[in-house]
Amino acid sequence: MLLAIDIGNTNITFGLYDGDKLVRTFCLSTDLHRTSHEYEIQIDNLFQRAGHSPVEVDAVVMGNVVPPLQAPFEQVVRDLFRVVPWRVTATGGVLGLTLRVDNPAEVGADRIANAVACYRRYGAPAIVVDMGTATTFDVVSAAGEYLGGAIAPGIQIAAEAMFERAAKLPRVELAPPPAAIGRNTVHAMQSGTVFGYAGLVKGLIERIRAELDGNARVVATGGLAPIVARHSPIFDVVDPHLTLDGLRLLYILNHPAYTPLPAGPAPGGLHA
Repeated sequence: MLLAIDIGNTNITFGLYDGDKLVRTFCLSTDLHRTSHEYEIQIDNLFQRAGHSPVEVDAVVMGNVVPPLQAPFEQVVRDLFRVVPWRVTATGGVLGLTLRVDNPAEVGADRIANAVACYRRYGAPAIVVDMGTATTFDVVSAAGEYLGGAIAPGIQIAAEAMFERAAKLPRVELAPPPAAIGRNTVHAMQSGTVFGYAGLVKGLIERIRAELDGNARVVATGGLAPIVARHSPIFDVVDPHLTLDGLRLLYILNHPAYTPLPAGPAPGGLHA
């Protein structure tokens, strides 16, 4: 099986694939202070609790936007799965897209994976909205060109900033209030974050569509996308596993001879 690992600033998400079928997902919080040995134990426990074993994994693809975790996770993959992970970068390997940006090396692995998965699964022109730690907008032209996009603070970051910087404002749940006009502080803050962010996303989508001559499918992903989607019809598709599938597609693009091995004993030695 192929294991896709998406290392983000808030969470680390794992997707276990049997061919093109996503069999299982796992998630850990991102912690720069956790050692590779601690991560290895936690990941092994997640596999065992889900009824899987690390020996089922014969290939690993990794997308990472947290540089300090690169070396620890390479060590985890080597020790636990006995394979060499293949890392997604903007400047290495086949992407299946042309990067039409000023500095391709600046584009994060998650944004590349999102654009590739969107283009191959839903077509183009398209706008990918990833609502995680940051809210990112990535644009793919009809010709299969990655054109760049926009980056805004995520909903959670905005809510936490209000709590930390305003003495009388509490920490609130990211849930929609009964109405846009909040009749208490909690509902007012929820209106500003949930409904306000829906307005932010809608406004940027409209501006980007205008620059694309008004035609683009909008695909959303990220843990907070469903919250916005429930209260604003601005997304054509919500795909919670878009990034993982993009990592899988990029691995297949760059390893066309890859054939998943049958489950069995751990392979001897390391292989990429």
